[in-house]
Amino acid sequence: MKDTIVMYPALGSGHLMSMVELGKLILTQHPSFSITILILTSPNKNTTNKDTNQKTLSPQEQYIASVSATFPSINFHYIPPVSCPITLPPHLITFEVSHQCNHHVENILHSISKTTNLKAVILDFFTYSASHVSTKLEIPTYFYYTSGAIAVAIFLNFPSFHQNATKPITDLHMSLNIPGTPKSFSIDDLPDDGKDTGSIGYQFLLESAKTMRKCDGIIVNTFDAIEGRAIKALKEGLCVLDGTTPSIFCIGPLITPSYGGDETGCLSWLESQPSQSVVLLSFGSMGRFSKAQLNEIALGLEKSEQRFLWVIRADLDLEELSLDELLPEGFLDRTKEKGMVVRNWAPQGAILSHNSIGGFVTHCGWNSVLEAVCEGVPMVAWPLYAEQKLNKVILVDEMKVALELNKSKDGYVSGTELADRVKDLMDSNKGKEIRQTIFKMKIYAKEANVDRGSSFVALTKLGQLLKQKNHG
Repeated sequence: MKDTIVMYPALGSGHLMSMVELGKLILTQHPSFSITILILTSPNKNTTNKDTNQKTLSPQEQYIASVSATFPSINFHYIPPVSCPITLPPHLITFEVSHQCNHHVENILHSISKTTNLKAVILDFFTYSASHVSTKLEIPTYFYYTSGAIAVAIFLNFPSFHQNATKPITDLHMSLNIPGTPKSFSIDDLPDDGKDTGSIGYQFLLESAKTMRKCDGIIVNTFDAIEGRAIKALKEGLCVLDGTTPSIFCIGPLITPSYGGDETGCLSWLESQPSQSVVLLSFGSMGRFSKAQLNEIALGLEKSEQRFLWVIRADLDLEELSLDELLPEGFLDRTKEKGMVVRNWAPQGAILSHNSIGGFVTHCGWNSVLEAVCEGVPMVAWPLYAEQKLNKVILVDEMKVALELNKSKDGYVSGTELADRVKDLMDSNKGKEIRQTIFKMKIYAKEANVDRGSSFVALTKLGQLLKQKNHG
């Protein structure tokens, strides 16, 4: 019987695609495995239109179709939809939906076990509740953490913060003091859900962290050259202050290939721009802004006098407005020689790899960070949500590949501040230092996954361990 690994990513393209890329990476070294990827269905997904002639495949569906065609050993299994009675913010829905799907997961794992040697289940921290099923069935359980090693160290200590807090976490303006992590980290840098002890998000994170502490191993999308101190401390068991650390496998950088075409014309436009002259502004699938903040960004770009490519996502209640209505009057006309603005989506990976790109204003999502590192593009850090404040500290203080934006207490960034940081990145001596540093990291990133590189060795060890495991 075939040796099989089951992977269970969170809702959302970033988590799903990164997990699929992990499956592809494992198969490159261990082609004898079969991989089944469980896909959750969003509770608000519109399934009423059955006319396939009228239906256009989403970028995620195009990606899955491409993987299915090129990797026959990867199978996709769609979990039946469930209702989600609790009103939750979008980023927390996976926690609730995956919990309600545990009976489906148990049936699927039973079925797979009858026809294959089910060696392991690999979970996302959002789908941690499935560990109740895998533990019950005595299947080795791993987690794939889509952020870096420093974020893992912080997350594994979350139960310790909770237990030792003598007052509300939001009142603890103190450094975290975890071995291997920057000393400049503070409680303020934790995700918002990790600070409000009364929120459902806090409880989800706490239970996920407790579960991850007990797993068979954690696979991390990072590599020694960018997070060496944290990786060493994790492997030596120094990071978790009141417990044991699972085995750590750092297999990055793992990048999702660009998908989709050049419908927006971004790549064609970049062809006409000078080398390393354009700043990309892109803030992830959930990085939406108010009309007032969009206006400040526009004013800042104009004031910076730099060439730019800006991917705009406005708040949901502004989606019907045109770019002319969203942005300052005359902005598009005044900047048409130097700038390009597109709505909602652009092929970020392909853009960052283009020779014309010289800088990147980013929300500090880890996938975006790794894409920039792999292409040697220096950054301006503008964290918005989730663990992005932690990533900002890593980029600015630890890796020294980004400049920090100063924000007001409510997170607002002025046009003047953005203009100054963009000019610093593109023109100042500090910007040149950052460019030189990240170019070295680009070389290290390539070396990590070749024969005898740190990530290659970690992946080899992981594959050997998975093959040895038996359950039941």
